[in-house]
Amino acid sequence: MAEPAAPAIRLTSPSGAHVRAAGLFALAFVLFGGVLLAAGKNPLQAYADILTGTLLNPYGLSEVVVKMIPLLLTALAVAIPSRIWLINIGGEGQLYAGALAATWAAAAVAAQPAVIALPVVAASGFLGGALWAGVPGWLRMRGWVSETISTLLLNYVGILLVSFLVFGPWKDPGSANYPQSAEFAAAARLPSLFGTRIHLGLLVAIAGLILYHLVMTRTRWGLEMRAIGGNREAARRCGIPVETYVLVLMLIGGGLAGLAGMAEVSAIQGRLRPSLSPGYGYVGFLISWMAGGSAFGMVAAAFLVAVIAAGGDILQMSHRLPGSAVNILMALMLFVVLARRGKGGGS
Repeated sequence: MAEPAAPAIRLTSPSGAHVRAAGLFALAFVLFGGVLLAAGKNPLQAYADILTGTLLNPYGLSEVVVKMIPLLLTALAVAIPSRIWLINIGGEGQLYAGALAATWAAAAVAAQPAVIALPVVAASGFLGGALWAGVPGWLRMRGWVSETISTLLLNYVGILLVSFLVFGPWKDPGSANYPQSAEFAAAARLPSLFGTRIHLGLLVAIAGLILYHLVMTRTRWGLEMRAIGGNREAARRCGIPVETYVLVLMLIGGGLAGLAGMAEVSAIQGRLRPSLSPGYGYVGFLISWMAGGSAFGMVAAAFLVAVIAAGGDILQMSHRLPGSAVNILMALMLFVVLARRGKGGGS
């Protein structure tokens, strides 16, 4: 099977990643301001209301951090395979697979203390996402199917599988006909931090970012991945196990997206629901591309995207804009990123 022509995402300096992300977001905001003007709204007032309701409000700021956690984990799920030209668009399905596996584990260890239940639930979430990404990774390793197509299509399978279970075998009989699983036992719930909805998943995301940065910049594995991303055939002739990296990086990326799903059901929802994710896996893909593979850039991009997502409700209430308005802004960001890459300025 022919390899994709697109180069792997390169690691960039923290300052360069921040400047690029800020410039892309600024252009998207200008374009979105034109949309607001066309709708008869004041864009400056809209942006001021978002700022006041999120960054200048303790509760709003905590909600921004809560939204950042799955965004960072799904961005890592894209960034890690992209080091060797793999395009993982399956973060959403892998998130759902991790949530599904974590829900099964939570029911299995419901009678155990938290010191046993929590590690089992977390490991199951990682394993669920890893196996979900491992299928397209194995197919890609064998040269049979492009991971771009297979990961994208598996998103729908994962979402529909969760819906089937919560509408059917796993439906809580005491939920008044609402499609959801039984509530997690207290021992299987991720603890919250600082008396807010911010949970232990934040530390997991931070640890993942630090480890990713250190591996890519300080280890032999990072050097080999950059070599594969630069020239796959030359790396193979130098003895680097290219096929092994294909499978392993897909497994790790899928596992991190699975942890995002585990955190959502264990810390936020407390049970499995079909409306588990508002599209964290897809937005994580956008964040990874905007950050150019930089851990620092992913933090900056995830923070701004989380502010926008948290500010969507504010736009609906104070400016009577539909909920799809935020999706327009997200789409504009994607178009700006793609346009920049089309001019040869890819990350």
